Formats: sequence, C-alpha cells, structure tokens
Amino acid sequence: MMTLGPLGFTAPWLLLGLIALPILWLILRAVPPAPIRRRFPGVALLLGLTDEDTQSDRTPWWLLLLRMLAVAAIIGGFAGPLLNPQTERTGTGPLLIVADGTWADARDWAARRDRIEALLTEAGRMGRTTALVALTDLPPEGPVFQGADATALQIPAFAPAAWEPQPTELADWSDGLEGSFDTFWLSDGLARDSRTALLAELESHGTVTVFQSPRQTLALRPAQFDGGDITISAVRTPIGPEIEVTVAAIGLDPAGIERQLETMPITFEAGSEIGEAVFDLPPELRNRITRFELSGQRSAGAVTLTDDALKRREVALIDGGAEREGLELLAPTHYLEQALSPVADLIDGTISDVLLANPDVIILADVATLAEGEAEDVQDWVEAGGLLLRFAGQRLASSDMGRAEEDPLMPVRLRAGGRAVGGAMSWGEPKALAEFDENSPFFGLSVPEEVTVSSQVVAQPDPTLAERVIAQLSDGTPLVTRKPLGEGQVVLFHVTANAEWSTLPLSGLFVQMLERLAVSTRPMAPTAEDLAGTTWVPEDVLDAYGRLERTDTLPGVTGEQLATAWPGPGMPPGLYAGEDRRIAVNLIGAETTLAPAAWPARIAIEGMAALREIDLKGWLLGGALLMLMVDILAALALSGKLRGPRADVAAGVLILLFALPQPGWTQQSNSAADDDFAIAATSQVILAHVLTGDPQVDEIAQAGLRGLSNTLFARTSIEPGAPMGVDIETDELAFFPFLYWPVTASQNIPSRDAYAKLNRYLRSGGMILFDTRDADLAGFGSASPEGRMLQALARPLDIPPIAPIPEDHVLTRTFYLLQDFPGRYNSRDIWVEAAPVDAELADGMPFRNLNDGVTPVVIGGNDWASAWAVDGLGNPLLPVGRGMAGERQREIANRFGVNLIMHVLTGNYKSDQVHVPALLERLGQ
Repeated sequence: MMTLGPLGFTAPWLLLGLIALPILWLILRAVPPAPIRRRFPGVALLLGLTDEDTQSDRTPWWLLLLRMLAVAAIIGGFAGPLLNPQTERTGTGPLLIVADGTWADARDWAARRDRIEALLTEAGRMGRTTALVALTDLPPEGPVFQGADATALQIPAFAPAAWEPQPTELADWSDGLEGSFDTFWLSDGLARDSRTALLAELESHGTVTVFQSPRQTLALRPAQFDGGDITISAVRTPIGPEIEVTVAAIGLDPAGIERQLETMPITFEAGSEIGEAVFDLPPELRNRITRFELSGQRSAGAVTLTDDALKRREVALIDGGAEREGLELLAPTHYLEQALSPVADLIDGTISDVLLANPDVIILADVATLAEGEAEDVQDWVEAGGLLLRFAGQRLASSDMGRAEEDPLMPVRLRAGGRAVGGAMSWGEPKALAEFDENSPFFGLSVPEEVTVSSQVVAQPDPTLAERVIAQLSDGTPLVTRKPLGEGQVVLFHVTANAEWSTLPLSGLFVQMLERLAVSTRPMAPTAEDLAGTTWVPEDVLDAYGRLERTDTLPGVTGEQLATAWPGPGMPPGLYAGEDRRIAVNLIGAETTLAPAAWPARIAIEGMAALREIDLKGWLLGGALLMLMVDILAALALSGKLRGPRADVAAGVLILLFALPQPGWTQQSNSAADDDFAIAATSQVILAHVLTGDPQVDEIAQAGLRGLSNTLFARTSIEPGAPMGVDIETDELAFFPFLYWPVTASQNIPSRDAYAKLNRYLRSGGMILFDTRDADLAGFGSASPEGRMLQALARPLDIPPIAPIPEDHVLTRTFYLLQDFPGRYNSRDIWVEAAPVDAELADGMPFRNLNDGVTPVVIGGNDWASAWAVDGLGNPLLPVGRGMAGERQREIANRFGVNLIMHVLTGNYKSDQVHVPALLERLGQ
C-alpha cells in the first residue's frame, strides 16, 4: 500500500495511467486542421443564411479539462484509494485488548469503543484471535481468546463502571494468566499503584501497547458543612494554567421536581490541583440538596452525593420562663443550645411564629399550658409529621396538665407534684439511669455512671405506660416517654433541660440521645464501631456517567463494609439507607488527589483517536460517471443538436442529477417566524411531537408521525400536513390536536411557564401520548430511567385519574375494531383516563356508555413512533418483529394510530348506543 498523507492506494501501480493524460489532451485537441481561407465573391450570396447543424471548429478548453478529470477519476478509482488508511501492525498470535473501564473513561467512551472496533477489524484481517477485558469487571476464568468477529459482539454491552479496579482482584487475575499474547491497553490516564505489577505481568506474556490521550480529568470531593456554609472542593489532573468550572447544587423544588438550586464557580489557580467553592444557602434550600455535580462533566467522579450529614434540621426552642439575668447556665434552653447549635439551625420566637417556619422539631422547655388556639395548631403540625420534644420543670410539675385525662400533646398522664430527693415522694439518694432496652431508640448507648437524676415528674400508672417508656431509671421509674400522634410523635423528658434536676444535660449522653431522636444531624461520618452490626440497603446508585438510578434489586451491605471498604461491584457509589439515617458512598474521598499515569519509556503509547478507514473508489467512479454524462450533454449542445425535444430530455436528466431533496420543516426559533409557524400549524391538520433534545429520538418521532399521517391520508378522510416538532417552552401548543411525547431519561424538566401551557392545552381538549419506549424491558410504573422521568414529568400536570385501558374503551372501535395496541413492542399495558365510577354496563349492550369527551393522556411504552416510522419514499424505517408476524404487528400499530387520531378529532361519538347494531354485526354476534 502506498500512502500520500491521509490517502492510501491498494493498487498504486494503476496510477501510472496518469502519465497518459498529457497524451490524451493532445489527442483530444487533434481536430482536423483549419481550412485555408480564400476569398470567393460568390460567398456574399450566402451571408445571412444559417445552418441548422453546426459544429465547433475546436474543442473548448473547459470540456477538455472535464474529460481529463473524468479519466483521472477512473484511474484513481481503480487504484483503490483509501481515506485515513490504517497502518498494518506486525504481530501474530492471540491479542488481548484491556480497558481500564473506570468512571474516567465514561465521558469519551464512544471514542474508546471506536478504537476497540478498529483494533478488532485489524486483528480480523490478520487472522488473530482476540479477547476483550475491562479491569473493573474481570472474568473469573481469565481471558477467552476467540475470533475477532465473535469478540466484536461484546462491544454493545461493554460499558465503564462507576469505580476503579480492585488491587487484590487485579493481582489474583493477573497471576492466572497463561500463554503468549500481545496486549493493547486502553488507559483512562490516571495513575494507580496497581498498574506496575499488572504491566510487568502482561509484558511477561508479550508486547504491550498503550492507548492514552492527553486530557484533563476533574473530580468532586464530598461537600463539607462549615459554620453555616457548604464548602465543596474539586481536584484536577494534569495541573496546568488557571481554569474555571461550574459546580451545581441539584435538589428537589417544592413541587418535588429535581432542578438546579444554585450554581457557583470553582477557580483552579495556575499550578494548583485543588479549587473550592462556598455555598451560602438558607436552611430550607440547603436541606433540599441531593447532590453536587460539575457542569459539563459526564462521569461519576464529577458527582458527589449528600446525605443526612449535610441536611441540618430546623429546631425551634421555646422557653417556658423568663430569662434570669446572670444565671445563663440555669436558663432552661442553655444546654440544648450548646448541644444543637453545631448540628442544627435554631429558631426562636413564639409558637405561632415558629409554626409558620414549619420546623422539623419543636422543643418546649418547661412549657405547661399553651395559649388558646396554639394547642390545636401544634397538634395539627405533629400529626403532619412533626416531632414535639418536651422537658419537665417546675411549671409542668405544678400544673394540672394531663392529670385527669391524657393530653394529646403529652405522651403520658402525670402525677401531681413530682418526685425529688428529700421530698414527699423522696429518694434516699439520686438515682442512676438503667441500661436501655433493645426496643428503645437509645439501645446501644453506654450510660455513664456520673449521670444521675435528683428530681422528676412521675407518670401515672396506665395500661399503655410500659410500651411508651423508652428510657427509665435504675428503679424502673420512667425517664423518657414517647407516643405516636398521626405521622409525628410526642416525646417527654421527665427532667429539666438544664442541670437543676439531673446531670444528664452535662454529659455526652444527652447529645447522643438527641441524635437518636433525630433532633439533630450527625456532623461527621460514622465510624466502623458506630455501624457495627447494622445492615444498609442501597436506595440510589451512580453509574459511570454520573446518572443517579433508583434500585431495589441490589443486596444490602454490612455496616463494617460501609465504613471501611471503597466502592466496587459489591458496593457501588450511591445512597444507602439504615433505620435512622442515610449514608452517601462517594467515589471520590475527602483526601483524594488525581495524578496522570506515567508509563516506562519502553512502552509504546499511541493516541486514542481512531480515524475510520473510508474507501473512495465508489466516490471517484461515481464522480467520473457524472462528469462523462455532463460531457455528453455539453457535446450535444456545442454541436447544435440539443434543441426541441432533445433539450427537454437533457433538462430532465440535469434535474435528476442535480436536484436536491426539499428540506423538511425546520422550526424557526426567532419571534419573527411566529406568524409563519401559526399559519403552517393551522392551515392543515398537523400531528406534532415534543422535542426532547435527543436528535435520534426526535428524528424517529418525526418519521413516525410522517408514517401515521400517510396512513391517515390513505385510509381516512383526514388529510394531515407534514408533522412538526414543537418546543414546549417557546411554541404555542393550542394549534395541535395531538402531541406525541417520547420520554427519554436525560430530557430536561419543563419550566413552570411550560407546565402552565401544558395544563391549558390538556384542559382545552388536546391529547398527549406519553411513550416511554421501554415495554421490552419494563412495565408501566416501573423503575426504568424513562419510567422515573415520566413520573417526574407528569407530577405537575393536571391529569385526571388514569387506569389500564378497559376492553370497552372507545379506542377499541373508533375506526378499527382492536383489542391490542402494539408498537414496535407488543404490550397491552397502556393507561387512559379512568371511567366514571357510575358507568355501568346496560343489559344487552356490549359496552358502557362513556360518551364523556376525549382522554387527555394516553400512557404506554410500546414505542409507537418506531412502528409508524417511514422514510422519504414511504418505506418502513425500522424493523418490527420477525417476518409476517412482524408486519402484522406493524399493521395493528398503524390501526391503533388511526383510532387514536380519529378519537382526538371526533371525540367519543362511537360510544353512542346507536352504533351497537353495526358493531355487533362486525363482531359477528
């Protein structure tokens, strides 16, 4: 093969034919010599006459050039031209392709798969057996070498993982390698201690070639809470000039929709590997954050999850007595403030004021009686999920609250007076605390010997008292009682919140008990000792691309593993839930640094870019044929024979050669095109699809509605125009009777204005077909990414109750009689507006009278657009099923589309009982 820059020729000797081009030029110019000019008087009689047949006395230069180019294209075409010819590698025997397969590979994984395909193609030409291995997913039996074509079948399922290779697993796997083979290693560019030993082992079996591209990798460390602000740092490699990136705080808005709550820039100074950003957010907004991510970075390392350690609770402290000047340590809330201020946001004010802030916890320190109306408001707040924590004191002990009957805001009834050392119900000495029972939320906490109680309020004996006691003294006297109230709970400490009645507020046990009651949040990650004996279940896990996915199929992990091990196949990064809190397992730690991989000088390193080899033979021969056809037309024109009907034929040929396909509808985004958009959308019946931002999905949706429009035009009286794609943020929706909405996992959540527009559209009679396109993998309401996105999209919509489509729904008979509604996938699991509760089947009628309008939404996952889709010539674009059964399924899908549009345009008139005789006749009944 001969190469000239990016061009190569498989038969370069044919290029010698180009030497004949000058000779050909001379031959083409060798026309008969011009005649000798002689003046003859009789010629004057011929002046003014024209000859219908003319002939040029010399070939024009441009025609000669055209012919030269045609001949050169023919010669070059048969010489086997290739664009970006691949250099043939030397070597024989098996070939092992190893990819790191980590999160750092995710952002350019498509390029890595292209490189793997190129390596397998090259190995296939050389007849080498191959094996493909990801270091994050090592095959237990070692590499299995097979034909390159068989290995290529693994590429679609070959994906990166959201963790790094495990050193011990790498060592065990490399020790089991046998035989001789060469290795191509696709590196993610990050340094690891495990590389050296693995490289040495691979070199002992053959040559090693590394593919690695110079690029910058960024990662986020876990967020830290410091003095009311959230500090988050990012690391990079390699270290270089000053750059600025953006970190976004992601969380749920009040409507429960995930959005960017705040963004901040992170600046890496020149020569620095670490950059920081500080978020100063109000507690309400801060508690909504679920994760931070680097904008524009597509990897698990660019995402850090938040857990309960960041979500500080709002606690309202209300003191029952006046503050005593100079006696701060005796203030009822002093020790509570000291215990809670580092880990919670404290709220002061009256009960009416703090209820407006909707705190997580309200603490009443020696508050006996609430003002008129306040008790009802507090009770409603607790029943809605709040925690009311009460502490005893002189006022509570001397009041009549909860004496005769149980107060809703007290967990137990109290005796009058209380109990104290030396009192009427005296102790000989202060009492210590008993060990906590296993049913207590304080179980497992050690009780210090120095914690004693000298006074308390005493609970009245009651059949329910035992089940409400969660802490008691050594003599069995209740110390802390609790009862549920609606969705919340009421808890009473039978001692004061200061040190007057007990030394409990002076101890660390007091803080731990508040933590167990979820009054505060833990300020730091728990240790292995804290997690010993617990089991944690993964709720959400990160994939390599930084996408958070809900899971309910992964097994739980032990507390010891959660505290000590790093993310891996058995414990992917994500959120893990226990009994009283959630813990985030992040890929990047608080002290993690990144460094570029360094390879020994003996290792050959190549770039990652793989230019596809393109055969230019067909293009050159086609161009030569086109130039020869133009040459024929030009020769006819110069000879004067291109007139009359011949000219019409030539014009037709030129139109066929040079006519370009008419461009389809492209939506104008500027305001000047609004009128044109409105006219185009209303001049005919137009089917529209929602633009998702995914070009492939939008193209299939456009082709699907084009096919459905063709079917409607051919089979019904509806004559739709060309379908349109609409942007729900900017375009008017009222022009369209029907919207097809393909749901993708990555599309953006609409804005509030867009949701208001969608709700107006649904209320005014429009219909939306939501298609999750996942019926081959999941059912309606499943945990697929598209299913979760549909739930997020539909939550703010004003949608009536929906139900699986019944057998007598009008969609089963609007135009065709149907009982199945397949698309590219065949599932009957579609949902429509639920029938009225009073809709009953009349005697002798095959269906209920449901003549009550059009269902505003149809929801399913059968990928109808793919079944309807046709190309510009009307041919099916995508396969459906197999053979005749597949074509039958496509036909039923088209019939469902016809029924759907007829239902939109004509309503439920087919529900009228006047159609019953005709329908029964069609049904053969």
